[in-house]
Amino acid sequence: MDATTMLRTFCDAVEARDGKAFAQLFAEDGVYHDVFYGAFEGREKIAELIDDWFYRTAEDFRWVMHDPVSDGKTLYARYTFSYRSKLPEAKGNRAMFEGVSIMQLRDGLIATYHEVANTAPAFVDLNFAPERIAKIVAKQGAALKARDEMKKHLAK
Repeated sequence: MDATTMLRTFCDAVEARDGKAFAQLFAEDGVYHDVFYGAFEGREKIAELIDDWFYRTAEDFRWVMHDPVSDGKTLYARYTFSYRSKLPEAKGNRAMFEGVSIMQLRDGLIATYHEVANTAPAFVDLNFAPERIAKIVAKQGAALKARDEMKKHLAK
């Protein structure tokens, strides 16, 4: 499957709440690292992320991948993403994000998925209190500092 088809299938599966189709894009031992919910490993857990975690507090997902670039081992794509929140404080608002998907590929499947996402505008859309935003951003910062790539940056 070429990158454009893979990305369209990826987005369509999320929008259709089809975790099984989404998970089939991943290697058996694939890992999806979600910016909010953390790591989901294996197809069963990845399907659960879509069917349960994503739709627990949101609906009407829209996901579009833009400008994909791949060397066959790594696939990058800029994305725009939104959903209608079911959280009471959001009052039905649509939360909107932009970001970059980073996928390590193996045998034509996604081995690992990471993303870099601009979450700040969505927090405003969701009417999150400043304390809640600070807690989420601190968690994202801790996850960043825990990555191997950051060791050099943390050295004294």
